[in-house]
Amino acid sequence: MRLSPDSIVFFENTFIPLNGTILFTWLVMALLTLGSWFVTRRLSTGPHVPRWQNLIEIIITLLLGQIREVTRQEPRPFLPFIGTLFIFIAVCNLLSIIPGFQAPTGSLSTTAGLAICVMVAVPLFGIQDSGVGAYLKNYIKPTPMMLPFNVIGEISRTLALAVRLFGNVMSSGMIGGILLAIAPLIFPVIMQMLGLLTGIVQAYIFAILAAVYIAAGLQVHEEQAAKVEKS
Repeated sequence: MRLSPDSIVFFENTFIPLNGTILFTWLVMALLTLGSWFVTRRLSTGPHVPRWQNLIEIIITLLLGQIREVTRQEPRPFLPFIGTLFIFIAVCNLLSIIPGFQAPTGSLSTTAGLAICVMVAVPLFGIQDSGVGAYLKNYIKPTPMMLPFNVIGEISRTLALAVRLFGNVMSSGMIGGILLAIAPLIFPVIMQMLGLLTGIVQAYIFAILAAVYIAAGLQVHEEQAAKVEKS
């Protein structure tokens, strides 16, 4: 039983190793690209809307609502980033139902990469909202002595995001393998259904946490602006 797609090696030499994580990630990206083209090639604003367009509009509406609740701001600027995280993680997890496919999110390198994207996006959104100087001042408040602790907080938050997603996906695969060995005629169907639900939940949690971290960076600037207006 393989715990991570990193252990699946398809091709390897000195310069170009190709393991399961890389290959399956490419497959997911190709599927999302082709799926996006297929769904958006016949968009309509008339009374007759294609079924795929209805599905996409439902997903976007739900994401906009969740982002609005978390950030308390206009959600559309955050939708491309948060939506991409959710859809990528959800598709990776859902495709694990296919025999032979292992979710790239079961690799710590994938989850760490996604967490690093969130770590970079948080200051980018903050700088876009308040400017470079005003955002960087948050790291030395209430005193400059807090600078190392704030930096450590950013790093630990990123590490927690990566380990949480990796651990949940890996443990789900381990439990499925154990139950499959114990009762191969009963548990596979149950585990497949639970796996589909868990995959969606993990994608939702990761995307919402990303929105929470972005909102936290923006909230500091809003509180400062409110204090200036009151004074």
